[in-house]
Amino acid sequence: MPYLQTDKSGGLEKKITLHSLRTYKGRERFVVVSLYDAPMAAMAQKCSIPVVLIGDSLGMTVLGYDSVVPVSMEQMIYHIEAVARGNDKSLIIGDLPFMTYATLEQALQNAARVMQAGAHMVKIEGGAWLVDTVRALTDRGVPVCAHLGLTPQSVHKLGGFRVQGRHEEAAQQMLQDAKALEAAGADLLVLECVPASLAQEITRALTIPTIGIGAGAETDAQVLVINDILGLTPQPPKFSKNFLQEAGDIPGALQKYRDDVIAGHFPGPEHIFQ
Repeated sequence: MPYLQTDKSGGLEKKITLHSLRTYKGRERFVVVSLYDAPMAAMAQKCSIPVVLIGDSLGMTVLGYDSVVPVSMEQMIYHIEAVARGNDKSLIIGDLPFMTYATLEQALQNAARVMQAGAHMVKIEGGAWLVDTVRALTDRGVPVCAHLGLTPQSVHKLGGFRVQGRHEEAAQQMLQDAKALEAAGADLLVLECVPASLAQEITRALTIPTIGIGAGAETDAQVLVINDILGLTPQPPKFSKNFLQEAGDIPGALQKYRDDVIAGHFPGPEHIFQ
């Protein structure tokens, strides 16, 4: 049985839930697309993209900032509402932007806003320090997608957009953080810009699905920003690929990205950090 059921037009037939994603782990890879507006959200549903993420990457891809740090809650809510209006089948994840979950009270208030805007879960960046926050959110019915590795909201602390977890101590800390976040109730985990071997180790150690971006081919899923998929990024990162160049049109690019991930063709060796 295929991991996604589609209608006669090839679009999503049924609404994707966290239960759906759990059943995919260990069976077939799935894809996530980070996008920001209703027309593209509708296209993702039509092309059977099971998960869409409204990432604070919109600060750099849409709003012209040089990092994600300036993105506000109001900007996130605006784009989450737009995506939710365009897509009623994919599972929708909304980022909590920089310093909007620094305290437990902030996390609860802002997660409520993101969920009420149309997201089905929230994404937050950070390691073991977030355990209490993840537990509090999940206890209150808010699904959480955690995010480890290169965490763009911490870009100034990290000293730039650098691969994380290359040294043994850092790798072991990331593994322990991943286990702690899962134990606290996280339902998904994004791994960004980490060595492929570490991402594989973390994926095997967890029962929740992992979503890789620049994290090798052995995670349970892959995520790319729509701008990278369509070749709109002036200096694309190593882990991205212009699928529009091969496919010729936007639906074809989304479908090729989906199919290449499922088939294990993407990411290839040229997209992976060692």
